[in-house]
Amino acid sequence: MQQHIIDFLQQHGFKFNQFTLFLTAVSIIILTAAIVHVILHRIVLVRLVQFAQKSTRLWSKVVTENQLFSRMAFTVQGLIVILQTTFWVHQGVKTLVFLMIAAKVWVLVCALLSIFSFLDIVLKFASKLDIAARLPLGGIFQGFKLLAALLFGIFILSVLIDKSPLILISGLGAMAAVIMLVFKDSILGLSAGVQLSANNMMRVNDWIQMPKYGADGIVMDIGLTTVKVRNFDNTITMIPTYALVSDSFTNWRGMQESGGRRIKRSVYIDVTTVHYITPEEKEKILESKLLQPFANSEKYKDRVDHKEFIMDLGKYLSKGQSITNLGLYRIYLDLYLKNHPRILNQMTYMVRQMAPDATGLLPLEIYGFSNTVVWKDYEAIQSEIFEHAYAVIEEFSLSAYQNPSGNSSSVTVYQGNAA
Repeated sequence: MQQHIIDFLQQHGFKFNQFTLFLTAVSIIILTAAIVHVILHRIVLVRLVQFAQKSTRLWSKVVTENQLFSRMAFTVQGLIVILQTTFWVHQGVKTLVFLMIAAKVWVLVCALLSIFSFLDIVLKFASKLDIAARLPLGGIFQGFKLLAALLFGIFILSVLIDKSPLILISGLGAMAAVIMLVFKDSILGLSAGVQLSANNMMRVNDWIQMPKYGADGIVMDIGLTTVKVRNFDNTITMIPTYALVSDSFTNWRGMQESGGRRIKRSVYIDVTTVHYITPEEKEKILESKLLQPFANSEKYKDRVDHKEFIMDLGKYLSKGQSITNLGLYRIYLDLYLKNHPRILNQMTYMVRQMAPDATGLLPLEIYGFSNTVVWKDYEAIQSEIFEHAYAVIEEFSLSAYQNPSGNSSSVTVYQGNAA
């Protein structure tokens, strides 16, 4: 097209010199670039966006949202400028060499951005698959982006210095130590991401705890160099990816998948109140209304066999052997857990004594698993169990241990002569 324009102008008596040829070349390049830009961005891309908005398919919306076609259009425009500039340089307009270099850099940058958009599209589609939950796809794709950026950076540098990219690539071996130092975090992060996925150590949406970094929340993203964790106070903690391999952390996924969350807390008994119970105390315990936690409750009436509960407790009371009030209290709490509708009997549950200390404190630990992992429901179940445990403790002539305070101390004051 350029040659036809030159022939047309020469036939009409227009004489070319170096300056007029330069102006003609620049004018034709600008005019062609403007026409191509209007066609691609004002007509083709607008139609694609309209088609995507009307379509109900996910792929069409994802493709148009990541600017893939827009960046590819800029790449095509740069290639057209390169072709035109090459023609004019051969026609003797040597001053356009700088425009060719700029156009080549433009094409490489737009091509790199197009690759980034394509990888983002693939990542969005992959995140809909089950494999996305088992692999740190975010970190893997960031690794691909880093490699692509390094490769295109070499190409751009070779264009600017007018050297073959093979020369620059061959020189990377001598700079291996520097490259390892600069990209240390990226290399370690990529390696850690592979280990995390291969060993199934962590996934997106897992609840993890890492006190060293102040993390206690849900994993939002596993990146190339960092893992983003949203804590339960809505703060965001960024953890180096390789730290999850080199340091220890707690993953609560096993608890969530099991369907039960552990209850492990103690009632502290004052050892001075432990003694063998008398027959009168046995009768008092059986007749106590506090030891009938479900008798008058419509909430648990259909789910708990209260008679079986009392019979099990009566078996221990009817034995002729002596039993302490603490032993009976422990047996009672064990039966209470067995008959509680929100405790999983398929998992371990028990009431056990822990080692006492010198202050007279005797921990009686309640151990079991709730039938839900929902945090609020779990706390309600745990609170209900211990509220009942403290409410009935006096029926066994026991008392919970408390450090002496002004409210619990008693003082006797004598006036006058004391005999």
